[in-house]
This record gives sequence, C-alpha cells and structure tokens, in this order.
Amino acid sequence: MAQKATPKKPMSEDPRFAQAVQNYEAGLRAMQEHKFEKAKGFLQKAVAGASKELADRVTVHLNTCNQHLERSATQFKGPEEHYDYAVSLMNVGDYVTAREHLEKLSKQVPKADYVAYGLAALDCLTGHLEDSLRHLDEAIRVNAALRFQARNDTDFQNLAEDPRFTELLYPDPGAEFSPESAIPEENG
Repeated sequence: MAQKATPKKPMSEDPRFAQAVQNYEAGLRAMQEHKFEKAKGFLQKAVAGASKELADRVTVHLNTCNQHLERSATQFKGPEEHYDYAVSLMNVGDYVTAREHLEKLSKQVPKADYVAYGLAALDCLTGHLEDSLRHLDEAIRVNAALRFQARNDTDFQNLAEDPRFTELLYPDPGAEFSPESAIPEENG
C-alpha cells in the first residue's frame, strides 16, 4: 500500500522564505540609502532562510556591502593623511570620492588652510570656478603662503585668465595701506 505524499507548500507560503524576502528587501532599501552596516545585517538574516536562488542574489549584495564598508573603514592617522588620500583621488580623476573626503575633512578641521586649498583645486578642476575662487580666498586668508603655491599649481589653469584669480595671487601692494598713511606728516 503506497502512502500519499503530502503536497509541499509553495515557497511563497513558507514563513522562513517570506521572512528572508522581507529581510532582503529591507537590505536593498538600506543599501540605496548608503547605510551599508544596516543593510549587511538584513542581508545576513536573509541569506539564512533563503532559497538557493535568493541566497545567490543576497550574497552578491552582501559582497557589495562589505566592499563599501572596507572602503569607508580606511583609517587615517590624522587629517593631513586623510587630505593626502583625497588629493590622490583627485590625481586619478575620482573627483566625486575626493569631494566626499574633502567635505568630511572640512567639517572635522574647518579652519585648515590645506582643506580649503584642496577644495579650491577640486572646484577648479570640475569647473566650479566661483566656488574655487571662494575656497582659494579662504585658504589664502588663513595662510598667505598658499598664494605662491597656487601660482604654479596646474590645477588652477582653468582660472589662469580670470582677473579675480590674478588679484588673489598678485594683490596690489599699495592696497594694504591707505593713501593717508603714505603721506609723511609735516612738522610745523
């Protein structure tokens, strides 16, 4: 006598599968919001209860999360080292990531002349000339020696013909003194 096999429930009715799908969807939403640590947690839960097909997809997204987390976990010994990293990104043409790092640095060390200088160079390279002039002016106000560095920096070639750039780098030496102070007083 053959026993009747109990029909297997479709996957969509399996509560473990349904939970895995919910976790997978939550993980994808977190990834879209660039919350990779949160996404990783959801995806790790999803991979456990998932079908083979879903587990494969989850694994791909988990790997992406891990890559983003490793990249953001780059530890710097100080702001100067972080700045050097941002400059290296600029040098290879990764302007978006360089900007992210420079903006983060500008929040960490808001009065650092080198950060303002780096933002000025990046703005110039990316065609944001007004922002470049503003950041360069800010950097020079903190450290006048940057005026000389900017004169020979090819990152500012887009501004070479701009009179405002020239005024920043070659200020009128008489502008610092009022005309009254230049006239000697007569003893009567």
